[in-house]
Order: sequence, then C-alpha cells, then structure tokens
Amino acid sequence: MKRRVVDVLVPVALDQAYSYVVPAGMDVAPGDVVAVPLGTREALGVVWAENANPNPRLDNRLKDIADKLDVPPLKGELRKFVDWVSNYTLSPRGMIVRMALRMGEHLGPARERVGVRLAGPHPKRMTAARNRVLAVCADGLVRMKGEIAEEAGVSPGVIDGLIDEGTLETLVLPPDPVAPAPDPEFAQPDLSPAQQAAADALRETVGAGGYSATLLDGVTGSGKTEVYYEAVARTLERERQVVILLPEIALTSQFMNRFQARFGCLPVEWHSALSGPERGRIWKAAATGEARVVVGARSALFLPFSELGLIVVDEEHDQGFKQDDRVHYQARDMAVVRASLGKLPVVLASATPSMTPTASVEAPSTVTR
Repeated sequence: MKRRVVDVLVPVALDQAYSYVVPAGMDVAPGDVVAVPLGTREALGVVWAENANPNPRLDNRLKDIADKLDVPPLKGELRKFVDWVSNYTLSPRGMIVRMALRMGEHLGPARERVGVRLAGPHPKRMTAARNRVLAVCADGLVRMKGEIAEEAGVSPGVIDGLIDEGTLETLVLPPDPVAPAPDPEFAQPDLSPAQQAAADALRETVGAGGYSATLLDGVTGSGKTEVYYEAVARTLERERQVVILLPEIALTSQFMNRFQARFGCLPVEWHSALSGPERGRIWKAAATGEARVVVGARSALFLPFSELGLIVVDEEHDQGFKQDDRVHYQARDMAVVRASLGKLPVVLASATPSMTPTASVEAPSTVTR
C-alpha cells in the first residue's frame, strides 16, 4: 500500500516545507496543526499540501507525523495570506507561519478547573475551622477551593480533609470563557448628523459584504471611534468576527472602557504583555469563533480567525505598525491585503492619513470624512 506523504510548513527561517509520512489511522488535511520531528526535537507545523510525488531518494528517510493537535485548522485564506506576505516581504514562509503559530506551545488541553461543593453528611470530628467551611458551603453552590479557604479563613488542608471524608465533593468545571459576546444593541450612540452619515455608510459597506477599503478621515476628537464602532456592530449582527488593530501604545484602559460602554463588555486583548497560556487561549478562541472582537497590536492580524468579517486599523498613520524584527512588514498594508484575500471590508481611521502607497491586491475604494 502506497504511503501518504504531505508537506508541512514549520516555523523556522526556511522557505521550504518538509515532507512527512501520515501514519496509518491519522486523518490530516491542509491547514491542520501537527507535531512533527525536526532534527533532535519536536516542533509544531501546519500541513500545507499533499505530496503525491515525494522524492524517491528520500523514501527511507521520511519521518512520520508525531501527532495531530485538536485545534481548528488554519483556513485557506490565512494560508494564502502567509504565502502573500512571504512573497511581498521576501521573508521565508517558515517565519511568517511562525507569527501565526507563535503561541503553539500553549495549544494543548486547557488546565482543568476543579470546584468544590457540599455533598454528604457532616464529619464525625468537627472543629471551628470545619464549621466555618461548612457555613460557607451550606448553600450548595460550587466554589473554587481557594475561594472557600479565603472566605472561611482556613488553610486548603481543612478543605482537603472534608473532601477525603465525603462531606465535600469535587467537580471538574468548564474553562472560563475568554470573553463574553459583545452586544451590538447594548448602547445606541448619540451621533451628530455628520457622524451618523459616516456610520450609515460604513454599516452599508459591511452589510454588502465583500472586499472594500475605506479611509475614515477626521480630526482628533471628531468621533472616529464611535463611527467605526457602528461598523463593528453591523459585523456582529452578521455573526462575524472583528479585529481592531491599534499601535501598542494606544492599547489603553480608556479605549477598552469606551468599547465596554458601547457593547456591554470588554473586547479580547492581544499584545506583547500577555502570558504564554493567555496567548494560547486567545489563539484558540479566535480559531473557534469564541472571540468575537479582538483588539490588539499588529501581530493580531495573524490570528487564525474562523469567520473574520471586518478589519479596523485605528491610527493607521502610526509608525508603530511597522515591524522591523525578523520579518519586515507594515501592518496597515498587510491588513488591506488580508481583507482583500478574505473578501471582507477594512477600515483605516486617522486624523492625519498616510500619504505613502498601500500594498494591496486591489485598490482602496472609499473615503469617508
């Protein structure tokens, strides 16, 4: 029986993909995230293509894929984007896919959350500490062990003893959601006639679907954010995801609070200060569609959104969108390209629009002032 061979792109500074044998019983397809042996170590990679005619000289040297990760595959649109950025920036494809998998070591199963609740009769031996724990748990609600210990003023050992005696029981809880879903109707804005006209134009553009590039031009304090929030709202109504790119210095609590006031919850944040596990959870939430709106720095553009419907680049003129480390790119330009490849709208907002040309598969189409 002929072995099945696929090409896997791994996050190293090379342009080529490596060929691997698909083990019997494993089903993989382009876009799947897999673990593969790479030299003396194991690395994550993405199945890039079938290889119907592997090099016969390498037949006895091809290694098997070690594992297939239980995460959504990278969609074709993102894989095309990786190839496009590689060709445009003259960077190895492995370094581009590295940006799409840079949190890969944290893509395993989420750490289990264990709750505790009252389940059985009181223990034979009672103490003041145990009495306080039982008083906290008397309502039968599930609580985290640390929460009970803090509220009752006891050590975790007291709770463990009650679990061993069957008075309390443990339950595995579902993981915390990365973020609640924003509500597009939470707070309707009070817009001026000019703002309303711009918002209506953006809502119409988003509603029509397909690729478009719109410049939202207005002086500082003119309400550009409130206007493009209406494009965000329309995208949410269409049950699509949104990514809002900001210069990292502009990722402030003020912006987050304005978003919360409009949509009733905070957006998902993506920036360099996140821990590895946090990045892994957000990566997976973007890939599954759980994260409906992501606000982040330039690297958020490479997240594997499952149903991306709108890209917003705020302060598009800002030099903070330039990446000068390893892969050199301008995130504003790449946002237009990703929108074009994904056939979705992109909004560029600025008080001082850039005069430099924007790289694009298609030309920008609309200016809204």
